[in-house]
Amino acid sequence: MVRLFLSKMTEQNRTYPRSEKLKSRKLIQELFARGKSVSAASVKCLFLQQPEGMTELIQAGVGVSARNFRKSVQRNRIKRMLREAYRNNNQSLHQALSNQATSLALFLLYIGKDMPEWSQLQAAVKSALEKLEKAL
Repeated sequence: MVRLFLSKMTEQNRTYPRSEKLKSRKLIQELFARGKSVSAASVKCLFLQQPEGMTELIQAGVGVSARNFRKSVQRNRIKRMLREAYRNNNQSLHQALSNQATSLALFLLYIGKDMPEWSQLQAAVKSALEKLEKAL
């Protein structure tokens, strides 16, 4: 049973490895200063093409405003949902970037005012990533 599950996961290649996480403070500051943005529903997607110092094809991060969600439990839940939605929907973006031979720094922000449902958030992330592909 476990092998069947793992083989399906590798076939679909739905991953978000540690090397793909956006952690560099300098790169995040550059992304917010010079990056472009695309919005879909309650998700804003900031991106910067070919930043210096990138080792991966895509480096992505997620965030939620503490102004809209005072409790860290709520912010962490939304960030987990954002990461999972990105992990499930990033294959076409990876293919588009590998065809163009370019790298991308990406940051997904939840800009809604109330706690999202999983289906709504996943649809918003999917449409934001589709808009991002068109913008590239």
